[in-house]
Amino acid sequence: MDTRTSPSRLRITQLREVLAQEGVHALLVPSSDPHLSEYLPGHWQGREWLSGFTGSMGTLVVAADRAALFADSRYWTQAEAELAGSDIELVKIASGTSPAHVEWLARHTPRGAVVAVDGQVLSLAAAAALQSALDAAGVVLRTDADLLARAWPDRPGLPAQPVYAHAAPHAALPRTGRLAAVRQAMAAQGATHHFVSTVDDIAWITNLRGSDVHYNPVFLAHLLVSLTGATLFVGAGKVGPALAAELAADGLQVADYGQAAAALARLGAGDTLLIDPKRVTYGLRLNVGAGCAVAQAINPSTLLKSRKGASEAAFVREAMAEDGAAMCEFYAWFEAAQARGERITELTVDEHLSAARARRAGFVSLSFSTIAGFNPNGALPHYRATEESHAVIQGDGLLLIDSGGQYLGGTTDITRVWPIGQVSAAMKRDYTLVLKGTMALSRARFPRGTLSPMLDALARAPLWAEGLDYGHGTGHGVGYFLNVHEGPQSISKTVPDAHMAMETGMITSVEPGLYRPGQWGVRIENLVLAVPATTTEGSTFGEFLEFETLTLCPIDTRCIERSLLRADEIAWLDQYHATVRERLAPLVSGAALDWLMARTQPL
Repeated sequence: MDTRTSPSRLRITQLREVLAQEGVHALLVPSSDPHLSEYLPGHWQGREWLSGFTGSMGTLVVAADRAALFADSRYWTQAEAELAGSDIELVKIASGTSPAHVEWLARHTPRGAVVAVDGQVLSLAAAAALQSALDAAGVVLRTDADLLARAWPDRPGLPAQPVYAHAAPHAALPRTGRLAAVRQAMAAQGATHHFVSTVDDIAWITNLRGSDVHYNPVFLAHLLVSLTGATLFVGAGKVGPALAAELAADGLQVADYGQAAAALARLGAGDTLLIDPKRVTYGLRLNVGAGCAVAQAINPSTLLKSRKGASEAAFVREAMAEDGAAMCEFYAWFEAAQARGERITELTVDEHLSAARARRAGFVSLSFSTIAGFNPNGALPHYRATEESHAVIQGDGLLLIDSGGQYLGGTTDITRVWPIGQVSAAMKRDYTLVLKGTMALSRARFPRGTLSPMLDALARAPLWAEGLDYGHGTGHGVGYFLNVHEGPQSISKTVPDAHMAMETGMITSVEPGLYRPGQWGVRIENLVLAVPATTTEGSTFGEFLEFETLTLCPIDTRCIERSLLRADEIAWLDQYHATVRERLAPLVSGAALDWLMARTQPL
């Protein structure tokens, strides 16, 4: 490519012309939208449009004389390739929550100059940190305009897909019950109103789903809840008349998406608004009426939806069995096709695995873009094969497959690694060390309320003992037919806060990994459910929790270096495979059943 005419260079030049006209020295472009979502509709994919970097997380800064992209270790190799020729500097950061871009702006912006960011896509908490840093550096912060819009003539519009009800029996609690639980939490904060922008919280509260965001069954909306009613601000025509009438009968009115700001402005003296500073944008906060008191606390729904009830857990187990059956069908085909010498690529894996899931009961969509990475591609944690760049699966090595589905009764996310041809001793060693980490955390028992980051070291310990580590978190929360990444719990190196306490009913991934750049990658991931421990020593030491492994799919034993496993670890793996075989055998037949029986033999 002629780097002088690369799309990113041309687009950044256009943007700089806009910044010069506005007297702005630098523009901050976060990976964000007015709902602070992880996965964004095309309308808010400005960072990707400008830079060419397609990772799901990253922050771009475009200044008059330089540009920089901030990304963590999951994306370094990908970013280096995608930024080539763009003249954008890659700044490697420790984690996605790093404030390095704030420090960079404070250091590189001249005193008295202006830094701009669209306040409508910047969280209240992030805005406060940015304002503080720029004030100290003598830099002016401007948040009142979407300057990117003027440089992006063909910007996609807002999605228009319809909203639909998540109905019983899978929606175990009616929306009136969910609203009542939110109002109870509001009352505890002394709030008369509560404003919610995060789309998964809104979907959970209202028992509604949509398809405005790829892979996550959510829709763009804001929600204002009072002690006696609620208003859902959503795009015109997205809620049909019959559904609108159903919502009205439950005390939930529908208004246009663009009216949310005006509704906030109408709040005044005698009102107290509850907002979550990490989940509401600065731009929306500025609309709140001057006389309205504001209370800041985590969204009650964020805590409530993280704790799945008994009926939800039962549906999740059914969804896991359907998902496991789909994988048996796929892997049986895969190994047979390999034996026949058929040409299989990373794209073929995605195609056949997605088709197997689509045939299962309750399936709605994938829960994220399938990652199928062979050998060096498996060393990229967020790799995605494309028509332009993908590998043929042949020769010797390791194939990593990270995939998941959205079912009416739950959300799945699983990673497995499979041997292709001959597997080296070094590969087996890496695989076994990662497996030991997966088992160590899966077998953990801990006091209820333990802050989830405290559990992270359990999965890393086998790797740390060998001087090895991985750059991503070990576990994320998972929604109930909602976002595949859900808080507040996070088993990672992040600084913990009180809301990350582990509670009964939380579903979390367990996914340690090990990546050899240019060679291979290993990650073994299951989803687990926090349940009361089966035995405790009375009540002297409080309640204890343990994990029930929900994911049902064999863990390939051909990659294991058995000498690295203890007897108790072998026993756990054998018991897990016995459970997988028992649960999945009734759901598969023929070659899929034969494959299941072969891959679940005791070690």
